[in-house]
Amino acid sequence: MRDVTTIPPVRADRRIAYGDDENQFIDLYESSTDGFSATIMMIHGGFWRAKYSLEHASHLCAALAKDGMNVANVEYRRVGNAGGGWPETFHDVLNAHAAIRTLFPDSPIIACGHSAGGHLALRLGCEENGLNGVVALAPVAMLREAYQLHLSDDAVAEFMGGTPDERPDEYDEASPSKHALTSPAILIHGTDDDVVPISQSQDYFRLRRNDLAHFLELPGTGHMELIDPEAPAFISVAAAITDLLR
Repeated sequence: MRDVTTIPPVRADRRIAYGDDENQFIDLYESSTDGFSATIMMIHGGFWRAKYSLEHASHLCAALAKDGMNVANVEYRRVGNAGGGWPETFHDVLNAHAAIRTLFPDSPIIACGHSAGGHLALRLGCEENGLNGVVALAPVAMLREAYQLHLSDDAVAEFMGGTPDERPDEYDEASPSKHALTSPAILIHGTDDDVVPISQSQDYFRLRRNDLAHFLELPGTGHMELIDPEAPAFISVAAAITDLLR
């Protein structure tokens, strides 16, 4: 299985700033068809750290554009560059979403987030902002549990600026599991994910199964396959987007 983080990114059609910081921009992949069915707001992962940029999500973005959608690949301030962390990173996501709505005022918008981006997409799906749905791919959905698992050398504590004991209110505010969804969400997680364990999605779904959440387990699937358009998982990702648009 190839690793999309190690192959050259797909160049976007254009880049649009939504703020003054060098990390506040959107790479736009425009639909290859005359009309487009929706706009996808892609939020990349990387445990909210600056060393991971939006480039590795470009392959999924380009594939979705070929399927007839406009895709906005969002960059945001991350831990390790000025202003990254909670809540500033989430403020960037909110502002990027507002900019996308301005760009495509008549289009349904689906937020698609992977890993830490899945956390941000789910949290965005709890806001009253007219989002049409969320596809969360291997999301970090349970922040306290993720901290207890010490995922990626305590990435959660870095992002949150402390432990759950030190910042309990902030953890409650940041964790998608503590908020009701205002948009329907489909969580997709591979059973062989050794980066973000599938328990993150399972535990979230147990809490929110009577909400607007749906959950799909992909047997034999790891973490990065979910954003690789050449992997079998892409069929499930594209189908989830289609389901939310119905």
